[in-house]
Amino acid sequence: MISQSTISQVFETARVEEVIGEFVQLKKSGSNYKGLSPFTDERSPSFMVSPVKQIWKDFSSGKGGNAVTFLMEHEHFTYPEAIRYLAKKYNIEIEEIEQTNEQKQEANERESLYLVNEFANTYFQDILLNTDQGKAIGLSYFKERGFTNETIKTFGLGYSLEDWQAFTEAALKKGYQLEFLEKTGLTIVKDDKRIDRFKGRVMFPIHSMSGRILGFGGRILGSDKKAAKYLNSPESEVYHKSKVLYGLFQAKQSIAKEDNCYLVEGYTDVIQFHQKGIKNVVASSGTALTPEQIRLVNRLTKNITVLFDGDAAGIRAAIRGVDLILEQGMNVKVCTFPNGEDPDSFAKQNTLTELTTHLEENAKDFIQYKASLLVEDSGNDPIKKAETIRDIVNSISKIPDAIKREVYIRECSKIMDISEDVLFSTLAQIGKKMLAEASKSQKTEQKAFEVIRDEPKVQKVDYQYELERKIIEILLLYGNKTENFEDFALKENDVTGDLELEPVLLNAKVFEKIYLDLQEDEMQFSNPQFKKLYYSIIDLLNQNPEYNLNQFAIDIDPEFAPEVTSMIINEEQHKLDNWERNHIYPKKKSEGLAQLVTETILSLRCLLIYQKNEALQSMTANDKDTVHTEVLEDVMNYKKLEKLISRKQETLRVVRMKH
Repeated sequence: MISQSTISQVFETARVEEVIGEFVQLKKSGSNYKGLSPFTDERSPSFMVSPVKQIWKDFSSGKGGNAVTFLMEHEHFTYPEAIRYLAKKYNIEIEEIEQTNEQKQEANERESLYLVNEFANTYFQDILLNTDQGKAIGLSYFKERGFTNETIKTFGLGYSLEDWQAFTEAALKKGYQLEFLEKTGLTIVKDDKRIDRFKGRVMFPIHSMSGRILGFGGRILGSDKKAAKYLNSPESEVYHKSKVLYGLFQAKQSIAKEDNCYLVEGYTDVIQFHQKGIKNVVASSGTALTPEQIRLVNRLTKNITVLFDGDAAGIRAAIRGVDLILEQGMNVKVCTFPNGEDPDSFAKQNTLTELTTHLEENAKDFIQYKASLLVEDSGNDPIKKAETIRDIVNSISKIPDAIKREVYIRECSKIMDISEDVLFSTLAQIGKKMLAEASKSQKTEQKAFEVIRDEPKVQKVDYQYELERKIIEILLLYGNKTENFEDFALKENDVTGDLELEPVLLNAKVFEKIYLDLQEDEMQFSNPQFKKLYYSIIDLLNQNPEYNLNQFAIDIDPEFAPEVTSMIINEEQHKLDNWERNHIYPKKKSEGLAQLVTETILSLRCLLIYQKNEALQSMTANDKDTVHTEVLEDVMNYKKLEKLISRKQETLRVVRMKH
């Protein structure tokens, strides 16, 4: 168990913008940073990081928190895993407190799978570098590929002995359970037999974006024709191949810096490029590209360049899968290599300058490239040409940006020597077909050319929720700020004898004003989360009125983190930056703080009193035979209080209008 002193040191040292910057491409926006949400598929950035407050907020998913909660949300770390990750990142020595046997048994399954994979990775590397078989077979293979010792270390390459049980026996001796060896796929269990899945293969560990080992790819070096050339770990709790890109851990910073990602097919393509000096490269590991994989790249850059082998037939087959990238709104280019070459061999045989020059000179816009390629294939055959046109326009239809679609239509018109009108007409037909299919899948009927308008969904506003939330927001942002509050006291008119409201000033801290006013009616928050937050903040500020509320946001329980960070960063998101240069001087929210506090409290009190009154009146209505003297008296008292608060609200409105 990690000691509290270590946890505190991690929180004090970790910088949220540095931690998140390794996973999301962030751009400066005033005093904050913005980026695309790593949790949803969005095209406009709504993910905000505040270095000042050391918190983040994702407005598209509602998630938020500090550096630790980001790792828990994004990498699915447990709390201890996130702390250990940050401690390692910032070179903080972890002080351990001895765990009980019960606590050890409660370690979750995911962590056990990670630990098994970590052991396997270390084991395979040790076999590669420190055994005769590993050096003679595995290391010799990597050296033949031209990989240096540094590259082998960077990618954690290893070797699994040509032995049916060598790894499994080593893991069991170290205390790792067979259950988790089987669940990771490292060991195949059949009846009483325990077999090493990757026997006699060179090993390529597959990392998560944060560097944890998720699984392995193994390449056979023997001549067994029945065995698959490449073998991957099976799906598990920690490894989902459709959501992983090989090399992304090593490439993520370079992708963000270069604002471009090269996509290749195999492990060695990635490694060879990286060794040559081009590090912004990842591989789909021979599987069909998935939306989840594309979104991983989309978080770091909008630009992707797909690298194809020189095989013409292979190129024509591969370009069919690129439409998926277009659907994600990304800018796609393709680059081919000379016939018979692939990214691995070409990078190995050329210098960095030659490789860079080739990529720059041969990278072509995907739509234009595809159009030229298919037109060449169709030749003078009118049937093939018609099919080509529809194929190209179908790709263009995948692009979400209307302006880009039109530009591509005009470009393709020139390449294919066909009128723009025909292409636009074909695009419209495809659009109608897609719309019809979507409508059919939703079991809705639609007449041709009918304009469909979504019926507006009227959502009932929960005023109590909004007012309680506003109280918490005010406490978080301005709780320990001192203000002059204008209130109104009842005073008898000397002439008429009527009760009137007389202005009075109260100099107090915001939290004191809120606490005292809400105490007047002995009112409770209805929302359990807001209730806990309210008393937590009030207790902190009562004990230490100068308490830094930014620290509260950092230390907050993960349960409350999304709501708290939403309140704090909402203030930053809508801030007007540098308007003064245009001689526009907007009034800051803090300048009307006293009025905001008073009006919000009055509105909440009025609502709560109204609800209390309704409940009391309901009691009398349901039991008319019994005299409810005390209840009726309460009703009258609350009616008077409700009327008084309404008068205060109206008086405040008049004062505000005069100002």
